[in-house]
Amino acid sequence: MAKIEIYTSPFCGYCARAKSLLDSKGAEYEETDVMMDDKKRAEMRSRTNRTSVPQIFINGQHIGGSDDLAALEQAGKLDALLAQPG
Repeated sequence: MAKIEIYTSPFCGYCARAKSLLDSKGAEYEETDVMMDDKKRAEMRSRTNRTSVPQIFINGQHIGGSDDLAALEQAGKLDALLAQPG
C-alpha cells in the first residue's frame, strides 16, 4: 500500500472530502493538523509552496489538494497510485 500524507485543518470541507475519498478506497493515511501548529504549517508550505489545505502526498509525490485528488480518481489514475508500495 502507498504511503499517504495529508495536511489538514479541522472544519475544512475540502479536507473532509479528500479523506472521504481515501477512506472509500480503504487507504490508510497519516494526517497532520496544521491549524494550531506553526511548525507543521511551515513544513507544509516548504514542501508544497501552497498555504491551503488539504495538501496530499502519495509516496512522497505532491498530489495537490482535494480537487487534484478527485481529478486523479475521475481520470482512473488514483487506484494505481494507491497500489504502489510506499
